[in-house]
Amino acid sequence: MAKNTFLSAGVYTREFDLSFYQKEIPAVGAAVIGQTVRGQALVPTPVSTYSEYLRWYGDIFSSGSGQFEREFKYLTTYTVQEYLRWGEIMTVVRVLAGDYRPPYTNILSKNGADTNASGSNDMSFKLIALSDGETLNSGRESAALYGKGVAGDEVTGGTLVSGSRYNIRWEVANVDTDRGTFDLYIRRGDDNDFRRVIMEQYSGLTLDARAGNYIGRVIGDQTYSLYYDSGGTPYLQLTGSYPTRSRYVRVADVKQTLNYIQDDGTVRDIAMTGSLPAAFNTTGSFSISGTFAYGSDGLVSHPRAMYGDIWNNNTQGFNLAVDDYQTPYLDAIDILSNKDQFDFDLLFTPGLIDNLEDHARVITRAISMVEDRGDAFYVIDPTYKGSTVGQAQIAAESRNSNYAGYYYPWCQVSDPDLGGNFWVPPSAVISGVFAFNDYVGEKWNAPAGLNRGGLDTVIQTERIMTKNDRDNLYIKNVNPLATFPRNGVVVWGQKTLQKKQSALDRINVRRLLIAAKRHVAEVAKVLLFEPNTEKIRTDFVNLTTPWFESCRRKQGLYDFRIIMDERNNTADVIDRNEMRASIYLKPAKTAEFIIADFMVLPTGAIFPMDNTV
Repeated sequence: MAKNTFLSAGVYTREFDLSFYQKEIPAVGAAVIGQTVRGQALVPTPVSTYSEYLRWYGDIFSSGSGQFEREFKYLTTYTVQEYLRWGEIMTVVRVLAGDYRPPYTNILSKNGADTNASGSNDMSFKLIALSDGETLNSGRESAALYGKGVAGDEVTGGTLVSGSRYNIRWEVANVDTDRGTFDLYIRRGDDNDFRRVIMEQYSGLTLDARAGNYIGRVIGDQTYSLYYDSGGTPYLQLTGSYPTRSRYVRVADVKQTLNYIQDDGTVRDIAMTGSLPAAFNTTGSFSISGTFAYGSDGLVSHPRAMYGDIWNNNTQGFNLAVDDYQTPYLDAIDILSNKDQFDFDLLFTPGLIDNLEDHARVITRAISMVEDRGDAFYVIDPTYKGSTVGQAQIAAESRNSNYAGYYYPWCQVSDPDLGGNFWVPPSAVISGVFAFNDYVGEKWNAPAGLNRGGLDTVIQTERIMTKNDRDNLYIKNVNPLATFPRNGVVVWGQKTLQKKQSALDRINVRRLLIAAKRHVAEVAKVLLFEPNTEKIRTDFVNLTTPWFESCRRKQGLYDFRIIMDERNNTADVIDRNEMRASIYLKPAKTAEFIIADFMVLPTGAIFPMDNTV
C-alpha cells in the first residue's frame, strides 16, 4: 500500500486490521505402533477413549493351553490406556507377524445352496471381517466358510467349536421376497442360538443399489489396502464406494437387483427373489449362523512369557531376528511418515527394546522418521527387563537425537482386568505422564518432577534408583524413574538423546519447538499462493505473534522476535517464489538444580538489604 503524503492541514483516517481470528490448532495427540488382539493391520486409526480402543482392538487374549493357559494384555493396550486417561486422541497402528492371514470372508449364498470360493453364481454378497489375523476365527477350516455350514461344526445349543468373545458370527433372518429385504445380525462368537449376543443389527436391507437401505450403503464396503510405490515405500489406498459404518464387517461383490420393486409395488422380475440370501431355521425362530472360520482358534499360539522375557525371538509373539517379522513395524513407520495424512506429536513403540540388536534396527528407522517429520518426539525403551544401569548407559551411547528420549527402569503395574501385577517397559506408563503434563500444563512444560511426573499407577520399579544411579543415568541422557517414600514413583529427568549440550538437549524445549513449528505451519497454509507483498508479510507476523506472546506469558519463552520484511525477503528470494520468516526464540529453561546457600551469622550481624551477600 502506498504511503500517504500529508501536504495540507486536514483530518486523515486510516485503519489497521489487528482482529485476526486465531484458529485453534486441533488436538494432535500421540501415535502407538504395536500388537493388538484384533483390528485392521497397518491402518492408523485415531481413538479418543479407552472404551473406543477396546471396541476396535480388544484387550485380553489367552496364551498357552490347558492347565497352562493364562490371559495377558499386549503392551500396546497399557500404553493407550495410560495415555487416554488424560490425552484427547491417540492414533493406533496394529502390526501383525509377517505371515498374518487376511481378513476372513464369508459368501452368503442364495436359497441355502452350498457354494464354494468360486461359486459366484450362488452368491448374494460377501461379508468380510474388518479385523486381520486369526482372532476372528470361529471354527475349523471346514466350518460354514461359504454359507449355511456343514454337519458337525455346530454343537449343542449352537455353540461354536472355538468361539470366543472376539470371534464374530452372522445370522440372516426375516427374508421378505415381496419387498426384497432381509435382516442381518452380527453376533458374538461365544453366543448360541438360545442366548444370542447381537453386537450389530441391520433391518430391512436390500440388494437394490438405488434404494436407501442398500446393504452396501448401510454397512459400507470401503477398506484400506497396502501398496508399495516404485521406490518400495508403503502407502494406503482406499477402495470401495461407501464408508464402512460397521465395526466388524464390510460387504463386497453384491449381486445387485436394480429396481427390485416397480412403481406399482410389485416385484419387477420374480426371478430376482432368488438373489436374496437364505435364512436357515433351527430351534424356534432362530437361524443357523455363518461363522468366520479359517484354521484353528489362533488364541493359543502366543508365547507364555510375555513381559519379563522380551528378546529378539520373543517380542509378544514377534521374532524380530527374522526379517519378515521386522517388515510390519517398518511398514507402519513408513506409513506414519506421511505428515499430511497422519498428525501426532508423540510416538510410542512398546515392546521394542533398543539394546536388542534386531529391535534397534527398527528403532533407528523410527528415529529417522520423527526427525524427517520434525513434529514428533519418540519415547524409547532402552533395555529389556533385568538389565543394569550400565546396560542402559551403553544403549544411550549409540544414540544422538533431540527427537527421542530414554527412560529406565521397567515398572510393575496392577491390572484388575487380569487380577494380578505385571511388569511393563517404561514407555507403557510414560505415555500417561506426557498426557497429564499437556492436560494440566503446556507442551513446553517438563514432563517430570512431583507436579507433572508422578506415576500413580506404578506399584514399584524393577530397582530403586540411588542418587548415584540417577547421576550415572542422567549424565548419559537416560531419564531415571525415581522412588520416594511419600511420593511414590516419579519421572526424574527430561533429557533428549542429544549428546551436545544445548537448549535442545531438554524435552520441554524440543516440544516447544514442535508446537511452535506446528502453529506457524498452520498459519502459513492460508497464505500460500497469495501475492508476496508487504501486506502479506505483515499479515504473517500479525497472525503468528499472538501465539508466541501467549507462550511467553505462560513461561515457555523469555522473549522472541519475528522478522519477515525486506531484510530476509530480497528481490532474489521473491523471484524464486519464496517468502521467508526468521523467528528468534529464547526458550525458558527448567530449574533442574536448585542450590540454597545457608549463611550462619553472629548475633550482631546486619542482614544485607538486597538479599545478597
